Amino acid sequence: MNNWQNQISFNPKVCHGKPCIKGTRVMVSVILDNLAEGLTIQEIVAEYPPLTLENVLAAIAYAAVLVREEELLPLR
Repeated sequence: MNNWQNQISFNPKVCHGKPCIKGTRVMVSVILDNLAEGLTIQEIVAEYPPLTLENVLAAIAYAAVLVREEELLPLR
């Protein structure tokens, strides 16, 4: 699986500590929202020039790790 740890950062001074692609202010949630809206990976990379295919795959891998957690909480 994609080594997302090398591409996702958490910094309280960047985007309020939300997970972002390292070296950018593009949050993982923005990538996932775009995928949920039906955009392709290529369209997302074109829309956000700092992103690469590997960045988008890292965001997906990170999300997959989160949903594997033992305790899932209902959405608000």
